[in-house]
Amino acid sequence: MMQQLKETADFLKNKTGYAPEIGIVLGSGLGGLVDEIDVDHRIPYKDVPNFMSSTVEGHSGNLIFGSLGGKKIMAMQGRFHYYEGYDLHKVTFPIRVMHLMGVRTLFVSNAAGGLNKAFEVGDLMIIRDHINNFPENPLRGPNLDELGPRFPEMSETYCPELIGKAKKIAADNKIKFQTGVYIGSPGPTLETPAEYKMFRILGADSTGMSTVPEVIVARHAGMKCFGISVITNLAEPVDGPTSHEEVQKQGAAASSKMTLVFKELIRQM
Repeated sequence: MMQQLKETADFLKNKTGYAPEIGIVLGSGLGGLVDEIDVDHRIPYKDVPNFMSSTVEGHSGNLIFGSLGGKKIMAMQGRFHYYEGYDLHKVTFPIRVMHLMGVRTLFVSNAAGGLNKAFEVGDLMIIRDHINNFPENPLRGPNLDELGPRFPEMSETYCPELIGKAKKIAADNKIKFQTGVYIGSPGPTLETPAEYKMFRILGADSTGMSTVPEVIVARHAGMKCFGISVITNLAEPVDGPTSHEEVQKQGAAASSKMTLVFKELIRQM
């Protein structure tokens, strides 16, 4: 894997001349942030050595290199998921490439179902912690000592300093926000009512099918992490069952609020 990671990082360095400071992962319907990036390079995943293809509607499948908030960034316009058939080593491969490119802070976003009964569709939830409900861990197997330790410490998985700044940015801009715990599960089915109840008992406030593996790998590599869930549907929907199309629609509607927080937070770093 190290050989593949270095091959991919070297390809991207040679093609872009970039050593980005910040990595960004954009979830379903949340690609609008790309419109705020001063883009220098847009590379389809299919053109990147050792990359997989994103097969999910709402995930464009491009690597974006450019400037945002005065910083050099590398953004994934669409991510890979366990439910697409990729193991977690492949799902998190791009995060490790980011690390080898020079990224030291990772911003993640996702479209999530709201478990907390105080949440409403369209809310932003700043992630303060997560629960790994995937059937495996992306660090399972031989440790890549060049990237991080065998047993990474996870007591402050999401950077408290960045969380504090993000709360102030949201408040100053009159953006309604929540803070909470995100639980990541394999999918692709949405949860049953009993599973929603179980997740609440476990202490989760939002639920989705991504983010957790990427953040685990980022923390293994010593990156600071900041994440936002856009609440695109509720665990107990008032208008009937949830569809992926509705998730995309609500994600796009709330994308501008998340974009403002990300852009200003990056500017302040």
